Amino acid sequence: MSLTIRKITAPADIKKFVEFPFELYKNNRYWVPPIKMDEMRSLDPDKNPSFKYITSAFWLAERDGKVVGRIGAIIHHKSNEMNNEKLCRLTRFECIDDNEVAQLLFHTAEQFALDNGMEGIHGPLGFSNLDHQAVLVEGFEELPSVASEYHFPYYQTLFEKNGYTKQTDWIEFKLKVLEQIPEKALRINEIIKKKYNLTVKSFHSTAEMKPYSLKIFHLLNAAFSELFSFVPMPDEVLQFYIDKYITILNPAFVKVVEDKDGEVIGFIISLPSLSEAMQKAKGKVFPFGWWHIKKALKKPKVADLLLTGVHPDWQAQGVSALLITELQQIMIHHGVEWVETTGMIETNEKAINHWKNYEHVQHKRKRCYIKMLK
Repeated sequence: MSLTIRKITAPADIKKFVEFPFELYKNNRYWVPPIKMDEMRSLDPDKNPSFKYITSAFWLAERDGKVVGRIGAIIHHKSNEMNNEKLCRLTRFECIDDNEVAQLLFHTAEQFALDNGMEGIHGPLGFSNLDHQAVLVEGFEELPSVASEYHFPYYQTLFEKNGYTKQTDWIEFKLKVLEQIPEKALRINEIIKKKYNLTVKSFHSTAEMKPYSLKIFHLLNAAFSELFSFVPMPDEVLQFYIDKYITILNPAFVKVVEDKDGEVIGFIISLPSLSEAMQKAKGKVFPFGWWHIKKALKKPKVADLLLTGVHPDWQAQGVSALLITELQQIMIHHGVEWVETTGMIETNEKAINHWKNYEHVQHKRKRCYIKMLK
């Protein structure tokens, strides 16, 4: 059987690249498919402004004309400059359980890295921290959030067989929502707001959120600046992600804190879980996918905690606790019973210890691998 690999450029090949995981995971009850149209846009240099800031290539592995694997390579120039390193990002790796295929995919991405002057390769990482990242290594019988990843257990073996070692892990928690917020917590909230003259902004519509969207993401740039693999994003890239996600948010599950001058100093973005709805949508918004998504937004039992950010000047001032208490009130009102966090770097002890104050289960772990080539 003939195994080949080729770089993709034509729209038809990009479509094959996007559709391969749908074939690979079609009988898996835990995989949550993305919206195909969103994936196509992400891989289109004319539509995703991230391509202006990177050097990249994407490949399909085929055996006798059938797709059996895919991989991408991204050289993020700003990331390398910030971190004084020469690393290529391996991205969107998907593969059948066959080390011959995996070896060919890895070797191709590694050669691309070497040809472009890189000294190593790591990942999976994406265009940004809001893109696909990491390989699932624990939690294979858990439903991921729409902002997380799912992979088969054999992926870990394929990476390690091909010389990749752990660089860092993200861990995820499942948290029990309180049936009632203690009066003490509510009093502390009011004290914090009064002490610093803070205002909590709530939203009732997407139109109300839109004027805050860039402000929130500008704060994300500041709040996340020290996190692993994070690179501040220019406005056009931020707008790309805003346009991608804002229409699926339930405005009630978004909270913003403003200081006395009306500046955004903190935010929390949650979302009624869309995982089961996305499985029913099968990668398509129309004709029925949108109906499943809208239905899931109305009466959720599980919510996904997507992003939380507090300006560095306001950390340790109680703003994070304020945001969480405000959001919990909304979750209680809507009947939410459990919250799924997205990944937190395993060394971020402050964030991890905070969630351990709640009834919780640490049920998923994702990994970024690295391999030095020189």
